[in-house]
Amino acid sequence: MTAYEPTPPPGAPPAAYDAVVLAGGAARRLGGVDKPGLRVGGRALLDRVLGACADARATVVVADPRPTARPVRWAREEPPGGGPLAALDAGLRHTTADTVVVLSADLPFLHEATVHTLLATLGAAPDAAGALLTDADGRDQPLVAAYRAAALRSELAALTEEHGALTGLPLRRLTGALDLTRVPDPVASFDCDTWDDLATARARIREHGHVLDEWISAAKDELGIDLDVDIKVLLDLARDAAHGVARPAAPLTTFLVGYAAGRAQGGPEAVAEASRKAAALAQRWADEAAAAQADAAPDATPGTRPDAG
Repeated sequence: MTAYEPTPPPGAPPAAYDAVVLAGGAARRLGGVDKPGLRVGGRALLDRVLGACADARATVVVADPRPTARPVRWAREEPPGGGPLAALDAGLRHTTADTVVVLSADLPFLHEATVHTLLATLGAAPDAAGALLTDADGRDQPLVAAYRAAALRSELAALTEEHGALTGLPLRRLTGALDLTRVPDPVASFDCDTWDDLATARARIREHGHVLDEWISAAKDELGIDLDVDIKVLLDLARDAAHGVARPAAPLTTFLVGYAAGRAQGGPEAVAEASRKAAALAQRWADEAAAAQADAAPDATPGTRPDAG
């Protein structure tokens, strides 16, 4: 794997889309465990994928129902375990948007930015039926893709007519018949098929440059919070409180800022305003402490204290 960075989205925000997440595979290379429920960075793989498509108009998960961090609609192929094409067809029946993002439930490094990139790429290619990621070896990843829903429905119907059913058919029978645009992304396309893959993901998610973002995302999911805040502002506030007041003031102050913003029923602006007020208070405490030290110094003279005048 290369550096762990989400792909930046080109152009304008994406148009409305629905998402279909396939989460009902057998996970044979993992011994048949519940793969979507395996945790990376404290969050289930399925919840991580659902976070990446959180702005979908509707999200359908094809699997047996389970608790998730975000509300979804559940679907199931008949018979269960009928393979990815049967699962995709079952999920697609519950969507209405012209564009559908199709994702597997085992993508630990998928971000909203990558989904937006796929949508923007498809929007810029009017003759294409879809835009999909390719992995580090250049292989197509049809379960990390954005498709035109009409093209999917048409080809699935043709395959059903040809074979009588979609059960057991490989994905390449679908994608091989579609005109697709490809987006190389060895990181976002990384999936957890083996225990080694899972260990790699768990180690990479804790890299120094990303651990705070990952922790905040996990904490927001756990607490049911959907709020974007400026992490740097809060870290600066914690530093000011620790230095200007006392070390234990740092976590207590940031808690009080969050509580104040919640009482105000505000969003990021309320957090920023409460942080500004608390930072100013911490600075006043620091100034008073400096003044007290100056007063206590043996050679202190009038007019030389930090708060003089």
